[in-house]
Amino acid sequence: MASASASLFKSSIVLDKSEWVKGQTLRQSSVAAVRCNPAAPSSLTIRAGSYANELVKTAKTIASPGRGILAMDESNATCGKSLASIGLENTEVNRPAWRTLLVTVPSLGEYISGAILFEETLYQSTTDGRKIVDVLIE
Repeated sequence: MASASASLFKSSIVLDKSEWVKGQTLRQSSVAAVRCNPAAPSSLTIRAGSYANELVKTAKTIASPGRGILAMDESNATCGKSLASIGLENTEVNRPAWRTLLVTVPSLGEYISGAILFEETLYQSTTDGRKIVDVLIE
């Protein structure tokens, strides 16, 4: 599957015959694939091979009702624009401080189910020395 669109999330995913398996019983050792059908109200079909259980668990976590995804995938230049809007320079000290502010919001996990990170963020630590990724997992 080359790409997904917003309409995919507004519609249901349907089950094909033969090699497709419905629900969490995912047995095929192939690439994940989906097909959209707005007429089917609640079916889900995935072909994911050896990562099936992990994929289902991740999908359920991300799709938690009432929670969203924190988009922290700002490039350094874009992060600099956010910093400039509050009168700060785009430096290697200020970017982690900005990201620390985002990930240390009290009860953040009640409101987000996942985060999209910029590559630099994967290796950054918060201002108190914890890895940003670890703070998000907590």
